[in-house]
Amino acid sequence: MRFALWLLAIFAAAVGIALFATRSTGTVTLFWPPYRIDLSLNLVLLLLSGLFVLLYLALRAFSALADLPSQAKAWRAAQRQSAMHAELRDAMAHLLSGRFARAKKQALLAHQHALALPDDAASKHGLEVQSMALLIAAESAQSLQDVPERERLVQAALEVPLPKSAQHFKEGVVLRSARWMLDEHDPSTTLKRLATLSQGAQRRTLALRLKLRALQQAKRQSDALETARLLAKHGGFSEQAAQSIVRSLAISSLSEAHDADQLTRAWGKLTDAERGQAEVATHAAMRLVNLSAGSPEALELHERARAWLEPIWLRYPQLSESAQIRVVRALEASFSSDGAAVDHAWLAKIETAQRQLPHDTRLQYLAGMACLHRQLWGKAQQLLSGCVAHLGDENLKRSAWRNLAFLAEQRGDAEAALAAWKKAAH
Repeated sequence: MRFALWLLAIFAAAVGIALFATRSTGTVTLFWPPYRIDLSLNLVLLLLSGLFVLLYLALRAFSALADLPSQAKAWRAAQRQSAMHAELRDAMAHLLSGRFARAKKQALLAHQHALALPDDAASKHGLEVQSMALLIAAESAQSLQDVPERERLVQAALEVPLPKSAQHFKEGVVLRSARWMLDEHDPSTTLKRLATLSQGAQRRTLALRLKLRALQQAKRQSDALETARLLAKHGGFSEQAAQSIVRSLAISSLSEAHDADQLTRAWGKLTDAERGQAEVATHAAMRLVNLSAGSPEALELHERARAWLEPIWLRYPQLSESAQIRVVRALEASFSSDGAAVDHAWLAKIETAQRQLPHDTRLQYLAGMACLHRQLWGKAQQLLSGCVAHLGDENLKRSAWRNLAFLAEQRGDAEAALAAWKKAAH
């Protein structure tokens, strides 16, 4: 359509010029004493048009001649850029194919060509290529186990004066170097390098994963737990993996406590969802009981441990078998040798649960142990004797036989006590 319009316009112009030229009778007279020159108007217009075209072509030719040095300079820069990009591609290909020495050599050549670019070209391409080439060379040096050379190249890549719009190249260098330090089990340097990133870059999934691993290596479980929560919030793990990792770190943070006060503070820092996991709550309760050994506040701490377990206890029928065993063992551990530690409220809760689930031998064992600590010898004997043969957990079964031996000794039945001790030993 455009071509047809142009064609019509050209024909219209040709017709107009033809009509004007055939009907024009004007004359142009030039006086140059003693001469007189008469020219037709059409010829004058034709000569003027020719002169204009000639001047235009002369100016274009002069401009092209004057532009030859800059064109030659641009051509040389284009050739350098072409060679630079080709060497960068070769370096990447060698790196991916495992030819690390060749990759390093090609990357350094690309870096040299980037340095040789003019200032205007370097501002567009050269600085980015310098950073990328140095990173590839550092990656190759890392694969060649040349740590000093790797660190030199990393430092050089970080010193490249990149514009603000290309800071992601520098962030890539920082993240890769942090990963290398993490592989060398140097978590402190890893965390220092991650701290140099911008706030936005520090919250990226890759940076958070590196930070999590570094914190785990540094045994800073509380900080690692915070990072794992942030990763789970950002979708850095699948839901199941996130729950497993957060649960493991929560347990580790509780294990860091060296006294009851530290453990209580660590427990308070956990979220409701984390405290509601059976593994976390039972570990916290067991840890608190162990830390309270020999303490004058043992009874109070045992009550606190049972308070931590109560939300899990209310969901006991919905728990898995392994979680039920952990709850039973944690509650048993919270029963002090002093009968006053097992109050009537908890004894009633255990007996009620045992009556609601009469075929649950673990609850029957727990009720027997509660009665034992309340010095209700007959009832404890009845409950433990009824469940000991059907307990699936070996630790619970061994404990039941030991306590049956203790009850037999209390009755003065040496033969029954000896038989129970033998079965506990087996």
